Amino acid sequence: MRRIGVIVALGVLLGMFGGVVTASPALARGPKWEAVPGGPFTLPGGEQGDQNFCAFDVKVTVPVNREYIKLLKNDNDSIFTYLVTGSVTVSFTNGDTGKTITENVSGPYKITAVGDSIVGLAFKGLTFLAVTQDQARQFGLPPVSVIAGNLTVSVVDVIFTSVSLRGHVLVDICAALS
Repeated sequence: MRRIGVIVALGVLLGMFGGVVTASPALARGPKWEAVPGGPFTLPGGEQGDQNFCAFDVKVTVPVNREYIKLLKNDNDSIFTYLVTGSVTVSFTNGDTGKTITENVSGPYKITAVGDSIVGLAFKGLTFLAVTQDQARQFGLPPVSVIAGNLTVSVVDVIFTSVSLRGHVLVDICAALS
């Protein structure tokens, strides 16, 4: 579900991953895989703007969440690299019509953090990405999508500063639910 954290764009993405980063002392005890908890959330919809994703609210649930994380590397107790892998299926529901689609977003992906701040995300395989409508225009991607291939995101002060895609958009969730 942490992959889904990439969803609620900047704030939610980093907020959800923040819990993983703050758990770093527990994860640092050894190369132990730990379950990644997840739960339902809603991506707010509406007219184009900073905090909106699709034109309608999108309810996101996780019918299958067998995702695990472990600390791969800890350099000087300040730079952390985490690997996240497993099986994740996400259902997206149009809040207005009730139309639902379900997609596999099993990754895997890597999180890089400095202290308690995420600075980079590197996804491979199938990924769920959500950016606000403003950022979607900036990065040339749909606001809510399932991506196939490699995707790298750079983050500064809880804001996506760059998104690089070496793959393709598999599903434009907003269009599929319209």
